[in-house]
Amino acid sequence: MSTTTRNRLESRYGGIDLVGEPHALSAWFVVALRAVIGGMILFAGLGKVTGEPFDASGYLLHVDPASPVSGLYAAMAESAVLIEIVNVVVPATQLLIGAALIAGAFVRLAALGGAIQMVAFYLGGWEGELLALFDSTLIYGVVFLTVAALGAGRILGLDRSLERLEVGGQPLVERYPKLRYVLG
Repeated sequence: MSTTTRNRLESRYGGIDLVGEPHALSAWFVVALRAVIGGMILFAGLGKVTGEPFDASGYLLHVDPASPVSGLYAAMAESAVLIEIVNVVVPATQLLIGAALIAGAFVRLAALGGAIQMVAFYLGGWEGELLALFDSTLIYGVVFLTVAALGAGRILGLDRSLERLEVGGQPLVERYPKLRYVLG
């Protein structure tokens, strides 16, 4: 295995230049990060499907009043229709997000879905404390966004093949450039 490959990370935003040269093994860690966060959310979804019947109403009803979403979540908990929708959507999306990340398919879309779900959980559990910025659900959200930003599906993932798929004589992402936002 070669560790002499030169990688480069570069970004300029707001007048600040960021430049780094990660180790050649970084690609393996990106794949591992994608698989681990994918496995984490996949097994969370599996637990909701195979264990006791999942019911979000208790969580939604007991949100701390300091949370900026306490009123919204309480209103959701009062609607039997919304509770049933949440009870299906949460485990289903966890299963889909986890499977997509592990396979490396539609990684940006899946990672964004995971980040949104983590922020929703974070806000529901927030009690107004500054130290809550280091809550594990918020950290998971940042990990999901990192996986998306790194284009982790292009490294040992199906997104690489999907992007190169020939459609009308040209690669898929050249024919449909907006797919770059969900693949990668």
